[in-house]
Amino acid sequence: MKPTIAVAMSGGLDSSVTAWLLSQAGHPVIGLSMLLWDRSQDDSYGRCCGALDMGDAKRVAQQCGISHYTLQMEEEFRRAVVDPFVQDYLEGRTPIPCTRCNTWIKFDLFLDKARQLGADRIATGHYARIVEGPDGYELHAAAESSKDQSYYLFELTQDQLASTLFPLGEKTKPEVREMAREAGLRVAEKPESMEICFVEGSVREFVESQVEAWPTRFRTESLTQPSQIVDGDGRVLGEGEPYYRYTVGQRRGLGIAAPEPLYVLGVEPQHNRVEVGPETALRAPGLIGRDVHWIGPQCDAPIEAMVKIRSRHPGVRSLVRPLGEGRVEVEFTEAQIGVSPGQAAVFYDGSRVLGGCWIDSSTGDA
Repeated sequence: MKPTIAVAMSGGLDSSVTAWLLSQAGHPVIGLSMLLWDRSQDDSYGRCCGALDMGDAKRVAQQCGISHYTLQMEEEFRRAVVDPFVQDYLEGRTPIPCTRCNTWIKFDLFLDKARQLGADRIATGHYARIVEGPDGYELHAAAESSKDQSYYLFELTQDQLASTLFPLGEKTKPEVREMAREAGLRVAEKPESMEICFVEGSVREFVESQVEAWPTRFRTESLTQPSQIVDGDGRVLGEGEPYYRYTVGQRRGLGIAAPEPLYVLGVEPQHNRVEVGPETALRAPGLIGRDVHWIGPQCDAPIEAMVKIRSRHPGVRSLVRPLGEGRVEVEFTEAQIGVSPGQAAVFYDGSRVLGGCWIDSSTGDA
């Protein structure tokens, strides 16, 4: 008898085709939608837990001939994803909520709840591949590089990989959409969902609204005070908006007159200060990372790997040097622009994801 599979159904194209493919292959399938953020009053598509998207998930499940349930996970989502997202901005970092959602919600709590409902495995619409290798399960990039989502999955464990299916990993987006059309799924022409699904409007507005609504959850000092804009030598160039409204690499909206374009080089919440400088100063020879995670065997010696410092970064050949206590130093073969604290550095060997870390800081001067 084939194993029972719980499909994470968001109401989008990819998860809908995933459910369709597995049901057509004869698997016992359960459709599960996660109510993570209350958008019951929204009348637009592509928003986390929007009423229209939840309705689409239910109707696609009916088309597939499978049962469908909604999991109430709002408090868990706030605690694991939303609050850390806000806190990261308040501490001068640029967070990746998609990775936290994968790590703590979709492949942790969701997997537990699916097992409680009798599922043997889970499946999602992620574009990535799982391969059983000589040292255990391996995570690989998707066949279509432009849709690859492996960067956001670097914290998955062996148990999670063993319990998960990515049916779309070998497929292209046009192929998936054509499958939906041929199956007559109601979401066949549905557009892509938005990147930060729980943020409506600007990130700045969202952060401020959360601090106002939950003042005891977050640090609030300096949130309304103008920041000092300083150069690399600490000289004050002027005043700007509160520090958390700036991100590393930002060029526009600095409000500082200079003979050459200036970019944000760093954000210092403890001093309510923003450091700016020329683009060349953004180039970093490497980075220091924390909370390193290895998908396969633990790595205690330096290794060479291709390292991506954001999801659409092409990668740079690097030396990854473990420092102990979950920290690593990454030395690039060529200095990189865009090393941002709070982002992830993910290590690849070809298409295989070896692991990754969270960026603490860049190293030295290029």
